[in-house]
Amino acid sequence: MQPHKGSDPIVYRTNLVIRSLARRIKHLDIEKRTIDETLKGLIEVTAPSLLDLHGVGIDTAATLLVAAGDNPDRLHSERSWAHLCGTTPLPANSGKTTTKFRLNRGGDRQANAALYRVVLTRMSSDEETRRYVTRRRDKGLNTAEIIRCLKRYVARQTYKHLPHMI
Repeated sequence: MQPHKGSDPIVYRTNLVIRSLARRIKHLDIEKRTIDETLKGLIEVTAPSLLDLHGVGIDTAATLLVAAGDNPDRLHSERSWAHLCGTTPLPANSGKTTTKFRLNRGGDRQANAALYRVVLTRMSSDEETRRYVTRRRDKGLNTAEIIRCLKRYVARQTYKHLPHMI
């Protein structure tokens, strides 16, 4: 719909702004598709199997590869990858309490957020992960503890798909 200047000035200006925003959204959408295609090509060359993991998309894979590539000297094992991503369990004992663990607030925050997105995706759409969550809830774990365990599992899983010659 093309705005007409002869109509109500408020409606006219509102329509101009909406039209301008729509054009901008369309342009940004095209730009995003171009960037995604470029990233996908780079990921397929570097770590093609990473995109095959459930919940790992182009943005997540790119984030994980950047974290690994920025720290090649720190990646000696799957454990070091988990520590880099901030998914290693940290003991949170106080007095005579039984051994509990808490989320690690260290490491690469972007990589940690990428693993978190994978976990959330799996918790909502992967049947095996849903069964795991149900089992762990029955054992008395809360959501934060379950997410901590799942992030550690996803870190272990993604490490296998990273290029180890970085």
